[in-house]
Amino acid sequence: MFLCIGIGFFFALPSLYGDDPALQISGTHGIEIDQAKADEITNLLSSKDLNVSSVELEKGQLLIRFDNTDVQIAAKELVSSTLGSNYIVALNLAPATPNWMRSLGMHPLKLGLDLRGGVHFLMEVDMEEAMKKMRAQLTNDFRTELRNHNIRLTGARAEGDHVTVEFREKSIRDEGKKLLESRHPDFIFENEERDGKYFLRATMTPAKLSDMRTNAVDQNINIIRNRVNELGVAEPLVQRQGAERLVVELPGVQDTARAKEILGATATLEFRLVDSGADAQAAAAGHVPAGDEVIYDAHGYPVVVAKQVVLTGDHITGAEASMDENNRPQVNISLDSRGGSIMSAFTKDHIGKPMGTNFIEFTVIPSDDPNAPKPGEPGYKPKFKKVEQMINVATIQARLGSNFRITGLDSPKEAHNLALLLRAGALIAPIQIVEERTIGPSLGQQNIENGMKAMAYGLIFLVIFMVFYYKGFGMIANLALIFNLVLLVGIMSSIPGATMTLPGIAGIVLTLGMAVDANVLIYERIREEIRRGTPIQTAIHEGYARAFVTIADSNITTFITALILFMVGTGAVKGFALVLMIGLASSMFTAVTACRAVVNIIWGGRNLKKLSI
Repeated sequence: MFLCIGIGFFFALPSLYGDDPALQISGTHGIEIDQAKADEITNLLSSKDLNVSSVELEKGQLLIRFDNTDVQIAAKELVSSTLGSNYIVALNLAPATPNWMRSLGMHPLKLGLDLRGGVHFLMEVDMEEAMKKMRAQLTNDFRTELRNHNIRLTGARAEGDHVTVEFREKSIRDEGKKLLESRHPDFIFENEERDGKYFLRATMTPAKLSDMRTNAVDQNINIIRNRVNELGVAEPLVQRQGAERLVVELPGVQDTARAKEILGATATLEFRLVDSGADAQAAAAGHVPAGDEVIYDAHGYPVVVAKQVVLTGDHITGAEASMDENNRPQVNISLDSRGGSIMSAFTKDHIGKPMGTNFIEFTVIPSDDPNAPKPGEPGYKPKFKKVEQMINVATIQARLGSNFRITGLDSPKEAHNLALLLRAGALIAPIQIVEERTIGPSLGQQNIENGMKAMAYGLIFLVIFMVFYYKGFGMIANLALIFNLVLLVGIMSSIPGATMTLPGIAGIVLTLGMAVDANVLIYERIREEIRRGTPIQTAIHEGYARAFVTIADSNITTFITALILFMVGTGAVKGFALVLMIGLASSMFTAVTACRAVVNIIWGGRNLKKLSI
């Protein structure tokens, strides 16, 4: 029993140290901070008499701690104006936990946005672009499936909300329709005939369309969560809001620039076959061969590629930057099983031909209409521009599989940045920040102080009541309350991703009250046994044994309610439910086990005539 409480105190200990005001400095577009740059920044601060508590350089990012927020703000203005636009200087709060605790995996209790301050984003998914991308993928799938079964088609293309496949003969169309219907039951296939040609039009059912929209948002949520975790900005809260929007909260981050750069990045790749026989200059002038298009490289040189995409970045499972045998930067790519099969089948038939790697980003197009709704205003709909760049053209030397590499990059930093974005995931569709809010640490501190006051007042009232009403046993109940609070904070600190919010503090206050309730049931049972004339030691035993069933029953029903809240709730509701569940479990332990152990130590084995209860 005491071992469990000791472990809880051990994990709760880092929360006593609080946070240090800090600056988090990182480079944009893959730029990393080295030791020389860190020394330059430190010397700059020293020259202006801005005292630095500590400097930490890790993974190309610099964290500088200060003694107070006044120095922190002055340092931010100085460093931002000196470093320029190639670096992001963000206000932050860094845990003041000693290094030896961090080395043992001990971390302070994570505070939510309402307690710590931070940034809040409301983001909207460009669903039109998502559906366009999915229809393009379906077009390729239909084309591949028909050819694999030797069913000849004239062409396949996306037209509006449909995918249309063209055939030369009616019998071949009927054969193709039979195949596709068996493989795609979520589509409605309709025959069409015009100008002596035979067409098969595929339309998604309403249920399939709804699922694809939901999956697009869900995939973006997972990718954004992975991306923020990958770059180490903060513990994010990412959740859906409505059909096409999601909320991102980054506690502790006070500068939105770095967060915007991470969340707004929509980098992905496409692999295309290069038409080596086409005249690139003629194509750039407008004479593009049928079935081809022109994409420019980083130096503005036109590259003629096939419109058909061999493979997209959706199949990338891993990406690592490294140097090749000639000491030039490269990115090693790993594909999932389906992507590996597609790449293997394609390269087997195209050995000796060039294949290009197309890098794609989406940027927001500013509206020319001065009366158009601005970001954050009702009715705002962002418009995106697709920006493409051919970053690599290489000849297929052998049959490729699930692992290959991209070369031809300009610098190691470019390779590192590309690998980082691809490893974190490619967004299924571009997103736009339609609303942003920054909550200052002073407001969060005020919430903490108010919450702590409420908890302190409640705790003082309970302590006085229990001592006045139950005397010596009341003191033991108060000791159990302290044990319960220590266990709750220790468990919350050790759970990855658990965050304490203002509703969580309300959950702690509620838990303390319910913990006292368990002791009251036990003590009243002991009093009842003593009034019946039961010996003191027997009364204590009966009080704990018989009250346990009632305590367990009431706590289990409350725990089930809290579990349902946790499963279906979001944000603050989920945080409240988590604290309540942990508090219920720890209060059961402290009221029944810990209190009984203390009672046995004080009164056990003694021939008592009177009990302080």
